[in-house]
Amino acid sequence: MLTALKDTELVMVDQPQKLNAVAQELAAAEIIAVDTESNSLYAYQEQVCLIQFSTRQKDYLIDTLALQDLSPLGPIFNSDKTLKVFHAAEYDLICLFRDYGFRFKFLFDTMIAARILGYHQVGYGSLLEKYFGVEMNKKFQRANWGKRPMKPEMLEYARLDSHFLIPLQEHLRKELEEAGLWELALEDFRRLTQGIEDTTCTSEEDFWKLRGARDLSPEKAAVLKSLYLFREEQAAAQDHPPFKVISNQALVEIAQICPNHKEELYILQSLSDRLADRYGKKIMQAVRDGKNAAPERPPHHKRPENSILSRIDALREWRKVTGEDLGVPSDVVLPRDVLNRIAWAGPLEETELEQQMFDVPYRFSRFGKEILKAVQNGGHPK
Repeated sequence: MLTALKDTELVMVDQPQKLNAVAQELAAAEIIAVDTESNSLYAYQEQVCLIQFSTRQKDYLIDTLALQDLSPLGPIFNSDKTLKVFHAAEYDLICLFRDYGFRFKFLFDTMIAARILGYHQVGYGSLLEKYFGVEMNKKFQRANWGKRPMKPEMLEYARLDSHFLIPLQEHLRKELEEAGLWELALEDFRRLTQGIEDTTCTSEEDFWKLRGARDLSPEKAAVLKSLYLFREEQAAAQDHPPFKVISNQALVEIAQICPNHKEELYILQSLSDRLADRYGKKIMQAVRDGKNAAPERPPHHKRPENSILSRIDALREWRKVTGEDLGVPSDVVLPRDVLNRIAWAGPLEETELEQQMFDVPYRFSRFGKEILKAVQNGGHPK
């Protein structure tokens, strides 16, 4: 049931005592909606600046910058009694784990549900318009949520991000059940909570992720790495996102030309004269450091054997046909990581396949025989 915004109480939380009281209310609810707002466009190390909760009766805005201790929320996120409804939960979960160490159980993701149902438009705004005729104002999508005080219209925007999630979940769950896809959805909701800690690590080798990095010679790649580390240092000192210091494209282009003189920086279209003036000396020092460093080569990934590639192709073809039959995206039928795991293992028996599908038992029970047949068609290891 959808409760109008004007009939829903808004609760602002910026004091520890109030947080404790709100945590008790949320813990007592059977279902709550959750969203977060971060300042990724405005800080070197982004952080969660606001957490929005909604129950059927109230909307809550938790000002995380005003509260030093958010631990009262931990048991709620890790509860198997209170269902937490997110939209596109992955980013929220990563941020909440990174900043507060929260762990998660018992989730429902409305975007994943919509994908499983085969919808082409799975954005939050599209779903609100489809089910409730509500149009979201995107004005504050790129707002600085780390700035205080927050404007009243920003708070209203944030409130809307969680307010409709519970009734949206009710619609989507009903459709999943009617389509015979509820168990599959539950499997994907459980998978959301696994491996979150692996996504929060950074490395000096992240410069290889820049577009064009792997096209450079090993000597120029060493220059790019030096430039990348210089930019990280500047971004951290200024508390700005790295891309707002110098663009990725500019770093790669500087590495490509490996300038010997500062004046060469002014010919780059990707680097403004203002930035060349401001950082020119430091850029040239980073270039010199990179030229004197050992050459850098991309991380080596061993090419799979032909039998593995054959099984990958066979499994992809099977899931494509199966997805078309079910009217869902192919990766809903068999997620990519599971497909690759099976292809590399090349199971010969159902028991071996079951071991490779340990985290997707419903898919094993529903598709196991077909998957094993596809593996057999693709070939086995010698």
